[in-house]
Amino acid sequence: MSNILAIHSSLSGARSVSGRLVDETIAALRQAEPNSRVVVRDLGAAPVPHLDGEAISGIRGEPGDEAQVAARALSEELVKELKAADVLVIGAPMYNFGIPSSLKAWFDYVLHPGVTFNYGEGGPKGLLTGKRAIVILSRGGFFSDGPAKAMDSQEPHLRTLLWFMGITDVTFVLAERLALGEQASAAALTSAASQIVQAVETLKAAA
Repeated sequence: MSNILAIHSSLSGARSVSGRLVDETIAALRQAEPNSRVVVRDLGAAPVPHLDGEAISGIRGEPGDEAQVAARALSEELVKELKAADVLVIGAPMYNFGIPSSLKAWFDYVLHPGVTFNYGEGGPKGLLTGKRAIVILSRGGFFSDGPAKAMDSQEPHLRTLLWFMGITDVTFVLAERLALGEQASAAALTSAASQIVQAVETLKAAA
């Protein structure tokens, strides 16, 4: 049985394109393996607090007050969910060329030295190896090629954050040009649906 951790990060609720595509991915994964266990973390509906001095002291040091204890407990809860997952599905809309701050906050709580990564003589080493990830990227414009590619701080950032924890088997599903008219949007969703099918088939074949 596979354990799937799905992360929603859109603030658009039911109108979210990335959210809909994450749900389609979960459905496809469940169809491929009906006994899969799915945990959903919706950062739009229930945001992880952004890091502050109290939180980082509690996560990376010895908690000394109630706020620090709460931050440590949340970090441990999120890391436990992540460690239990065989497959990670992340929905990440592009906000101002990057990822939502709620998703960055989630990474801030799970990127824990000695827990999800280590530093050694050879540099950083991710500790969460053996996992697979499908990342859904939704974008109003077109950033995967051409002049605007240099402005993409979404995919490179996510690839680096996952790599830092040892998650290197990552498939990116792109839904681009969503704000460029109905025809472009419909074509983007059709393409994304096809990419999801291919990503799930690849995971199934590798299992």
